[in-house]
Amino acid sequence: MARKLFEPYTIKDVTLKNRIVMSPMCMYSAEEDGKVNDWHLVHYPGRAVGQVGLIIVEATAVTPEGRISENDLGIWSDDHTAGFKKLVSLVKAHDAKIGIQLAHAGRKSEVRGEILAPTALAFDETMKTPKEMTKAEIKQTIEAFAEGARRAKEAGFDVIELHGAHGYLINEFLSPLTNHREDEYGGSTENRLRFLQQIIQAVRSIWNGPLFVRVSANDYNENGLNADDYSEIAKQLKELGVDLIDVSSGAVVPAKISVFPGYQVKFAETIKHGANIPVGAVGMITSPSQAEEILRNERADLIFLGRELLRDPYWPRRAAIELKTEIKAPVQYERGW
Repeated sequence: MARKLFEPYTIKDVTLKNRIVMSPMCMYSAEEDGKVNDWHLVHYPGRAVGQVGLIIVEATAVTPEGRISENDLGIWSDDHTAGFKKLVSLVKAHDAKIGIQLAHAGRKSEVRGEILAPTALAFDETMKTPKEMTKAEIKQTIEAFAEGARRAKEAGFDVIELHGAHGYLINEFLSPLTNHREDEYGGSTENRLRFLQQIIQAVRSIWNGPLFVRVSANDYNENGLNADDYSEIAKQLKELGVDLIDVSSGAVVPAKISVFPGYQVKFAETIKHGANIPVGAVGMITSPSQAEEILRNERADLIFLGRELLRDPYWPRRAAIELKTEIKAPVQYERGW
């Protein structure tokens, strides 16, 4: 019996050999220059050897102050491109596709110096208060995302994902909990969406390939946004040329979150059917049968695995065995697989 998890999936002109995606996860392993180093050149290709269909590189900062930490990868300079080209080449050598998550940490940046946000509100009492962005700074940041997309294209990436989740800058503009602006970037849902809308338009002027947006589909706060709100937002993102919504949740404000296997899948399902747009499901998806169920019941189109792929780089092989199907082994591993 054919297994949905191992069916190819095509987005625009990019075909993934299966539905397994390595979720972007910060490695905090770069030097302060933000460049790719040996760790990245081992870590990501290792999952390509393991037969993951799409590998998305961790949150990569479009400006120096947009880093989550001073050990994040960066794409704010042409000096970063050579390292990414090498990484892309190593991953593609193993028949995997590779994406990059373009990001700006906003008020959750822990770098030295000034940090930026839509509104001058600290995340909590332990973190710095950001500077409220001027319109000029908003424009510069939109241009930085576009320049990041240009460099990603030059490096040969197959997919670009915009990080609009987990309380980072784009998410801060989207949520009424963190955006108290009274200009055209705050207030109504339409205004709060404007920053992301302009980023997408700027990126799309350069990038024709698959474009994903990661969202936090529940603020876990009665005054915040939920999956129904994001279903409406996703309809507009689809019109702007977004191909898939990567559905996570939380982290825009401190909140108690009840975590259990597949706890975010219902959010993905709501957005998929509400906006009629492809989605990726993420969040404590660990077992192959669980992943297969999500796909077969049309709750999501792709399965994003995070920590499970840190524990087991060869999870696709384990999944194939459990689901009683065969996948092609790397030539070097045929005698073992």
